[in-house]
Amino acid sequence: MTYIGKSVKRVEDQRFVTGQGHYTDDIVLPGITHACILRSPYAHARIRNVDTTTAASMPGVVAIFTGKDIAATGIVGVPTGWQVNFRNGDQMKEPPHPLLVADKVRHVGDSVAIVIAESYAQAKDAAEAIDVDYDVLPAVANPAAAAQPGAPLVHDSAPGNVCFDWELGNPQAEVDAALASAHHVTSLDIINQRMVPNAIEPRAAIGHYETAGDKYTLYTTSQNPHLTRLLMCAFVLGIPEHKVRVVAPDVGGGFGSKIFHYTEEALVTWCSRQIKRPVKWTAERSESFITDAHGRDHVTKAQMGFDADGNIVALKASTYANLGAYLSTFGPAVPTYLHGTLLQGLYTTPKVYVEVYGMFTHTVAVDAYRGAGRPEATYILERLLDTAALEMKVDPAELRRKNFIPAFDGVNQPGYQTQVALQYDSGNYEPVLDRALEMVGYDQFRKEQAEARKQGKLLGIGISTYIEACGIAPSAVVGALGARAGLYESAQVRVQPTGKVSVYSGSHSHGQGHETTFAQVVADRLGIPMEDIEIVHGDSESVAFGMGTYGSRSLAVGGSAIVKSIDKVLEKGAKIAAHKLEAAVEDLDYAGGKWTVKGTDKSIGFGDIALTAYVPHDYPQGLEPGLDFSSFYDPANFTYPFGAHIAVVEVDPDTGKVTLKRFIAVDDVGNVINPMIVDGQIHGGLAQGIGQALFEGALYDENAQLINGSYMDYTMPRADDLPSFEIDRKITPCPHNPLGVKGAGEAGCIGSTPAVVNAVMDALAPFGIKKDLTMPLTSEKVWRAMQG
Repeated sequence: MTYIGKSVKRVEDQRFVTGQGHYTDDIVLPGITHACILRSPYAHARIRNVDTTTAASMPGVVAIFTGKDIAATGIVGVPTGWQVNFRNGDQMKEPPHPLLVADKVRHVGDSVAIVIAESYAQAKDAAEAIDVDYDVLPAVANPAAAAQPGAPLVHDSAPGNVCFDWELGNPQAEVDAALASAHHVTSLDIINQRMVPNAIEPRAAIGHYETAGDKYTLYTTSQNPHLTRLLMCAFVLGIPEHKVRVVAPDVGGGFGSKIFHYTEEALVTWCSRQIKRPVKWTAERSESFITDAHGRDHVTKAQMGFDADGNIVALKASTYANLGAYLSTFGPAVPTYLHGTLLQGLYTTPKVYVEVYGMFTHTVAVDAYRGAGRPEATYILERLLDTAALEMKVDPAELRRKNFIPAFDGVNQPGYQTQVALQYDSGNYEPVLDRALEMVGYDQFRKEQAEARKQGKLLGIGISTYIEACGIAPSAVVGALGARAGLYESAQVRVQPTGKVSVYSGSHSHGQGHETTFAQVVADRLGIPMEDIEIVHGDSESVAFGMGTYGSRSLAVGGSAIVKSIDKVLEKGAKIAAHKLEAAVEDLDYAGGKWTVKGTDKSIGFGDIALTAYVPHDYPQGLEPGLDFSSFYDPANFTYPFGAHIAVVEVDPDTGKVTLKRFIAVDDVGNVINPMIVDGQIHGGLAQGIGQALFEGALYDENAQLINGSYMDYTMPRADDLPSFEIDRKITPCPHNPLGVKGAGEAGCIGSTPAVVNAVMDALAPFGIKKDLTMPLTSEKVWRAMQG
């Protein structure tokens, strides 16, 4: 059987749908204690005093630690994993992010003290009894406001709130000149609002110190257990790595928010050493809203210039990117190397200039959220294009088509070199747009829309064509760009004596279906049943090293590492088979799980070779026993999925309510291993992208208080808010990895948001609305825009 390209049901779902999933909060260790972290109710305040006297005497309390206790040990805090320099070459500002704050809180939710008790209820009661004397100070939440003279400072040691200012592309003067001489220039002020990830499983961590052997185990809800171990050991607690095991068991979603090394992970590990007992912390949902890294939050001024024929001549974008109060693990990379580098889009724009100001504010840290920089870049481009089409009275589909980069496969034609550093691997952009237009019935819709407007109905159609960069690589390049870790992946393929196969992957699955798709790759390559394969991940004691799962990298990078190890298995297996069959290696073919001498019926099965490798009685001289190989795969380039999304909406002229009537997505993610899983990934991404367009957004008031920090106030899309998605795909293989795959986990989230907003703006075209409406496009905002 050929497994690649088959919609095999997810093997891991059996345990999930029967309640057998094993999550961090499910773990109960002997002598376990429970932690509650006292968090600041203020966005900015000096801590005058922390009185724990009453709390320490309450029932069940085991220990209480404050910021002064941590500071006394010399522990500075959690580092960031990416360095971005100022445009003049100066290093970015990198203030410490303490495990517990000793002097000044810098956002609502900042950690002040930790209470450890026999039960969580006892810990929470005691935490509420701690008396903290705060001197409340002014705060700022908006990144553009934080850049203004006189804005409240987030960090006293850093003059101003600018963490870095960064630029990329053609010289600014050249771009300004191109815009000045353009036939038409479209300008927009764009806000890409802050998003809260809201993974279904709250973050949790258990620190377990064992005096026997002086060893630590951290159980954590992480997408990236090995990086967490590296950062915690080398930069936070100073513990030798070989004494620390990090386990990320089943993880209930992440959307980026569980990539990062959080203070709570190091804190419970340190606390366990102090009390010589395991310490468990699990976030309450309201706590997640004010501690999980948020996403997006960009304020941008953008201009796009065109010549008289509608060809783009220049793009300029200036962005204030909110980084929050502290730098998260990849926070500085998102608005720069994952956003600025994608502002070429699918278009032949000859002049591009982007500048980004990374700003500290009195808010939760901002980092990667599904799409991470690429949705922000796509939103700028696609809103500019639709607005320009309206202003120039041209069809938005044709305006895009006119400016598409010509097709290239990266083999017969070289990759496309952009103006913003990247070189695209392969692309064929017109077919995805053509197919999407065909599916929606574009020409017919325009006729129906015109008739509907005569009757007072407001129908709109919005197009978005996008490209994204996945599988960030290679390590040498990203290192030069500021990454403080390699971005390869590892895989070990261990063939057991019976021919069964164990695969140890450095990637981590938290909803992606790795246990299925990785097994499909192995089964297809080895010609053995999927049932004979197990996929192991998430445990630093089982997997030598890995860089985790994020940026749609799992199959393109992690899957390629598996293929490298399989190739080594087959190479050695061929030598053993040649010996057993008394033939030369080059005279053998491998197919269907057996080696066959070409032109004969002489063959030997994979299982027989596996047994021979471990019972080497009749064995090639000089060849060591065993059939077990490890590999590291460091990609030659990013991969670049792309696609076209189209939304159809109806706006109620009386209330402003937006109804999403249809959504079409045609994506090209390269070769597809499991179509069903890819469809599921696309569906999930579409729901989140639509959520940003119409429903979601974190709101801070003038005191930097999060005012919608619960599910009572933070709106996410429900099933009845979404239509049945209509999806299709094209295939342009990646030319530089062995599977030809590109990545599918974030595509839906990247193209969908501007498609929906463009559709709403198209519906509102009769009202002559000029400015960009700020997402989410709630009924109130749309109604007010119509009244204006």
